[in-house]
Amino acid sequence: MHRTGAPVLRDSVEAGTFEDVFFATPAKGETDSILRAARRALDAGKRLRRDARADGRQLSGVEHHLAALTSGTVRVLEEILTLARLNAGRVYPTYEYLAEATSLGRATIARALHVLAAIGFVVRQRRFKRVEAQGPGPRYEQTSNVYRAYLPSCVLPYLPRWMRPAPVPDDMLQREADRVDDTKHMLSRLDCRDLALAVIANGPLAKILAKLGAAVDKREREYQNDLQPLMDSYIYPKTRVGLVSQRTNA
Repeated sequence: MHRTGAPVLRDSVEAGTFEDVFFATPAKGETDSILRAARRALDAGKRLRRDARADGRQLSGVEHHLAALTSGTVRVLEEILTLARLNAGRVYPTYEYLAEATSLGRATIARALHVLAAIGFVVRQRRFKRVEAQGPGPRYEQTSNVYRAYLPSCVLPYLPRWMRPAPVPDDMLQREADRVDDTKHMLSRLDCRDLALAVIANGPLAKILAKLGAAVDKREREYQNDLQPLMDSYIYPKTRVGLVSQRTNA
């Protein structure tokens, strides 16, 4: 229950406050690649169930989720990918819409979304929205979830070799490691102001951090430009007096 008394599911976020960051337009061919991987994962899940019954072994966590895949689950994912391709990644269908589009029951849709989220094919976020109501204070109600599709890395070992990404060559790995080391070395040589501007390119936060860094740099320079310590100040005049006396005697 929300503090106003309206029922709100756990981990829900208010609609309209995060969608611009959550959604992403899929790349060309990305949705097709995810769907092909899901269909291959469905076949892999069937093999895992068959081998587990034959050998009597326990499935791992990932294998258990893959074995739970069904054709209905892949059909739900196909509909989500279709919406992502047609709507530039903005996917927020209701259970009723998915049930009508896939000809599956609401309970089947709920189980399919749970399995897809457990494997990593989709990331979903619950939402709630404000509604008009009688009496003081805002009122809330649950609204449709938002979804974003991915190709999970845990599925790759169960896909055919031609569907897995090619391994990165060793020279590219070395170049990337050198680039990371060069970046760290460059950042270590920057003062506080330049470091703030390098880490945060622009915006009000960058200006605030740059101003704070400039103040820190100024304070450090003032410390470095201080007069000599007391012991050095005592030794230096005493040495100078000795040199003057020697010149006088000469």
